[in-house]
Amino acid sequence: MPVPRISALLFDLDGTLLDSAPDLVESLNWVRGSEGLAPLKVTAMSRFVSHGAAGLLEAGMPAADQAQRAIWKQKFLTHYADNSYVHSTLYPEIPELIEYLSVVNIPWGIVTNKTEALTLPILRSAGLLQQASCVVCGDTLSRSKPHPDPVLLACQIIGVEPAETLLAGDDARDLQAGYAAGTMTAAVHYGYGSHELHDAAFSRSLRVSAPGEFIRLVREHNDFNT
Repeated sequence: MPVPRISALLFDLDGTLLDSAPDLVESLNWVRGSEGLAPLKVTAMSRFVSHGAAGLLEAGMPAADQAQRAIWKQKFLTHYADNSYVHSTLYPEIPELIEYLSVVNIPWGIVTNKTEALTLPILRSAGLLQQASCVVCGDTLSRSKPHPDPVLLACQIIGVEPAETLLAGDDARDLQAGYAAGTMTAAVHYGYGSHELHDAAFSRSLRVSAPGEFIRLVREHNDFNT
C-alpha cells in the first residue's frame, strides 16, 4: 500500500508546540496562594495541563462545591491571561520544524481547545501567529476536540483534504478528533498527555518522540530529499 502524502500538518498547542506548563502551573499556584495553600511543582502537575484550567484546578485544589470552583477558575483565567508567556517556550526543534515546512511549502495550522482570547496573544509572543495558515480555537465553533468539526474547519481553511493532513497532539482528544475527521494522526509522546496514549485504541497513530521527527515523517510521506 502506498504511503499517503502529507499535504498539511495540524498541531495541538499545549504539549505539542508549546511547553506551557510553567505558566499554567504558576497560575494554579497563584490561586492556591490566595487560599493559603503551598505551591505545587511543575513536574508534578504538568500531566494535567492538557486538560486545561478545569483539569489543573481539579487536580491541584481541594474538594469544593461548584460555586467555589467557578470562582477559582475565574481567578486562574484572569491571572493566566496576564502571564501566559512568561516562562513558556516552544519545544526544542519546533523553530527548525516550522522553518523546514516553509522551505518545502507545506502549510501548517493549530487546532487547540484553548480559547481565542488566550491563544492569539501566546502565538503572537511566540512568533507563530503570522506563520500559521490557520488557527482554530476552542471557542471558534460550538464544539471542540474530540469532535471533528475544528479539524475539518482547519482543513477547509488551508484547502487540503483530511486524508492528506497529519494531525498531531499529546492528548487523547486530539487523536479522537483526527480519527473522526479522517486525518492521519501523530501521537506526541514528548507532551503532557502522553501517559494516556499507550492504549491500544491509539495504536494506529504515528508515534512522535521529539519534534524533529515530524521532519522525517514529511520526508518519508512526500519523498522529499530536502
